[in-house]
Amino acid sequence: MELTRTEITERLREILLAADDRNRDVVAACTEDSRLVADLGFTSVSMLYMVIAIEEEFNIRFENVGVADFNTLGEVIDYIEAQLK
Repeated sequence: MELTRTEITERLREILLAADDRNRDVVAACTEDSRLVADLGFTSVSMLYMVIAIEEEFNIRFENVGVADFNTLGEVIDYIEAQLK
């Protein structure tokens, strides 16, 4: 599946909103530098939901990494890009 970084980002924003819609405005305005916990307010539960949703959306698996390995949205996008190649 060949997706641009922008397409991945948009799909990821939708996933983030589904994982935790309390911060709708913050997620809508997030950038690749946004920190998942500190800026977006994600909890361990919402992070786990996000990983499961990403695996389903992009048909990839998070292997040999944990949710704590990702600090920013850009790091998640980098991982998704690498898995799609």
